[in-house]
Amino acid sequence: MAKIVIDPISRVEGHMKVEAVVENGVVKEAKSSGMMYRGLENILIDRDPRDAARIVQRICGVCPTSHGLAAAFALDEAYGVHGNITDNGRILRNLIQGANFVQSHILHFYQLAALDYVDVAACADYTGGDPELTKVKDFIARGHLGPFVPRYEGDYRLSKDENISAVGHYVKALNMRRLAHETVSVFGGKMPHNMSIVAGGVTAAPSVDKIAAFIWRMEQLTDFIDTCYLPDVLLVASRYSDYFGIGTGCKQFMSFGIFDMDSDPDLTKRHRYIPQGIVKSDLSLQRLDPSKITEEVQSSWFQDHGALHPYDGTTVPERNKAGAYSWIKSPRYDGEVMEVGALARMLTSYVSGDKQVQSMINGVLKKFNAGPEALFSVLGRHAARAIECKIVAEKLKEWALQLQPGQPTFTDFNLDVSSRGMGLHEAPRGALGHWIVVEGGKTKNYQAVVPTTWNAGPMDAKGQPGPIEQSLIGTKVKDQRNPFELVRIVRSYDPCLSCAVHVVTPKGEDLGRFVVGAE
Repeated sequence: MAKIVIDPISRVEGHMKVEAVVENGVVKEAKSSGMMYRGLENILIDRDPRDAARIVQRICGVCPTSHGLAAAFALDEAYGVHGNITDNGRILRNLIQGANFVQSHILHFYQLAALDYVDVAACADYTGGDPELTKVKDFIARGHLGPFVPRYEGDYRLSKDENISAVGHYVKALNMRRLAHETVSVFGGKMPHNMSIVAGGVTAAPSVDKIAAFIWRMEQLTDFIDTCYLPDVLLVASRYSDYFGIGTGCKQFMSFGIFDMDSDPDLTKRHRYIPQGIVKSDLSLQRLDPSKITEEVQSSWFQDHGALHPYDGTTVPERNKAGAYSWIKSPRYDGEVMEVGALARMLTSYVSGDKQVQSMINGVLKKFNAGPEALFSVLGRHAARAIECKIVAEKLKEWALQLQPGQPTFTDFNLDVSSRGMGLHEAPRGALGHWIVVEGGKTKNYQAVVPTTWNAGPMDAKGQPGPIEQSLIGTKVKDQRNPFELVRIVRSYDPCLSCAVHVVTPKGEDLGRFVVGAE
């Protein structure tokens, strides 16, 4: 038996380590570890609850909008305005978050994952007239190849012309992400860490000029999705079709739903464009019950008080805890492991009867002569993001036209409350929940259960590995010194360790991180 240690996993957000025990070329055991302490929730204690919508965005620079909105939803309930959000406020929240979804999906495929399949070196002797590709050629000639290297070598299957085209789209995607950031900023004020989303609604005021600016940018982004992103995902899938059978995880999926279509005070009944639900491996759909959400820390460097609902959760570090191997907790739904993310959302939409999603997913499966089980894979996750990116981009243009200039975007509320609130939402990477307990107008407890906590969490008290760990177990590794299969699986989840773990403690101290070399 041999052990592979990859630390850190590159081209993910934050510090992540993966260990795999390999026997006869097959992974028998796997550990997913977050390597920095998360403590941002503790900073909110005894502060004005409204600070949460600003502070929690600092959890992550890639998906700050998602955290700001989850906090706002929790505050809406705590302040008693969760059933009175104006239509303008609701729509503006959707537009800000939707534009962030577009930028995040483009970023993940091109800048974070595509280089696992696309060989940039194909541009080393480029002779065409594209100025951007010429710049890439000149960059390669300098001999300083970061961020393209270091990389795992040896499994590039695209032709030279296909590689060159994909590298051109890689460069174009950088500008598209910038454009998507600008789109967020039209109503969010800035990106990252927008200033517009607050408890009770949004501070931005829609105008004809802003609506036009938003739609103009979305038109360009939609064109890129249609002409580059979707075709490139299908191209990679056609060359790496074996990855439809690699990376199967727990085969249980959870979506909190996203993009409110009304302001029902009950989050579990609120109509959302992408619905809530639990999808099982047989594609059956179950209703979501937030009371069944708990977090465990059996294998985490935190004080263990058993499985706790987030309202009762604690975040107290215990660095030298025996048997622990991660700063990430282990969330569970009714005691079970759940995968979250774009695949979970698209599966929920699929089994809920969304005709557009069904048509696109069935089209992909038919193209590759695959059954539904192929979705539970590395390529299934990539395809789900691309499909979601397209349908969200199209909806954003439609929703922007529903804004009413001159109408209110915010609902006022009483500040002096003793209450609690839950914000269930979706980040691009999956189900995101924020829970706040307020006493005497101050925050008494705050807990955030984020997508990468669900996906990258460690083994629980029942011995159940987390989703990423389950995806790695059973994987065949051709070359233990070049374990590109394992990295491709991990990156397909688009993990964001900045969300799942955080370096800031209540006192601002740095607890450091462990660095383990390859074995």
